[in-house]
Amino acid sequence: MNDLASRRAFLMAAGVGGAALAGEAVAQTAPQGTFSQEVAAPGPLLTPKHKIKFAVIGLDHYHIMSMTAAVKRGGGECAFVYAYGNDQKQLADFRKQHGDVPVAASIDQILNDKTIALVAAAPIPDQRVPLGLKVMAAGKDYLSDKPGIISLEQLAQVRAAVKATGRKYAIMYSERLEVPAAIKAGELVKAGAIGKVVQTVNLAPHRIGTGRPDWFWDTARYGGILTDIGSHQADQFLFYTGSKTAKVVASQTGNIANKDHPKFEDFGDLTAVGDGGTGYVRVDWYTPDGLGVWGDGRLFILGTEGYIELRKYIDPTGRPGANHLLIVDRKQARYIDCNQVQLPFGPQFVADIVERTSVAQDQAQALLAAELVLTAQKNAARPVLS
Repeated sequence: MNDLASRRAFLMAAGVGGAALAGEAVAQTAPQGTFSQEVAAPGPLLTPKHKIKFAVIGLDHYHIMSMTAAVKRGGGECAFVYAYGNDQKQLADFRKQHGDVPVAASIDQILNDKTIALVAAAPIPDQRVPLGLKVMAAGKDYLSDKPGIISLEQLAQVRAAVKATGRKYAIMYSERLEVPAAIKAGELVKAGAIGKVVQTVNLAPHRIGTGRPDWFWDTARYGGILTDIGSHQADQFLFYTGSKTAKVVASQTGNIANKDHPKFEDFGDLTAVGDGGTGYVRVDWYTPDGLGVWGDGRLFILGTEGYIELRKYIDPTGRPGANHLLIVDRKQARYIDCNQVQLPFGPQFVADIVERTSVAQDQAQALLAAELVLTAQKNAARPVLS
């Protein structure tokens, strides 16, 4: 017996009668929306407007590879690289990907070079603010890997330095800025494709993998799971809802599956409300080995006239590749392949440095995203299972 027949039998047995069955018949025969599949156009060619020289300091997280590539796409020339501890493998990997970049003898050599406009950095997270403050005091802009800030005390220092120096303290929230599907989602939201955004839901699983350094397991070094990988999601919540102010109303963290590393956290979530909408974030380190990528990152954007879902890195049900976008509005459901969408951050950011604008990243919003996760981390409850 099929599901529909089973439901009819249940309704009759329950004495619901003909009205319910008639209503069900209407629901079953009501016209359904159409479905289409398309490939998003790349958009206008993003050619660099300006040229700058920049330096790279700190190779402790390999996000620095894509950060460097983004600045180079925007017209940046990497003039120096410096690795803490002079790690030869990190330097070799960096120079293999980005060419024979000169290795600076010291950080001061970079800070004292007046031709360098920007420093991009990915040292151990607890070193990022101290470095950034030095960079800004030297009259240069700063691009930090996330988390760019690991404590509320550091956040206060950064805000004071931004005000005092007029320099940028940018944070590379790559899960929005460097993901084509996320760029396309922003375009659709801005165009009003789903009406007013009401809520974002971010699910961000990660895989621990092997060979993690000692600092990876210590919340004092990386700030905790919400501070770290949750920062991406806070950025997306603010951006897609258009919130200029926001606060955390609930949060929790735990270490459930990695008891052999007592200073680590492998699960966290938070709920936030802003003046443009609400947001829920869940982050974890539980990606199973059966998945073909490091994490099935998903974003849901709920609007008053439709919704968007992003499968950023993989579709486990069979569509190949990444950057899958689903949108449902009042007329139809659409699948959009976003792989050809261009990434605007690099050209926009270099232009911002030269022109002193804030197109690539709004400074206040970037620091508010940090404030949200830092507050959530500080006030987080611990689940019973932990």
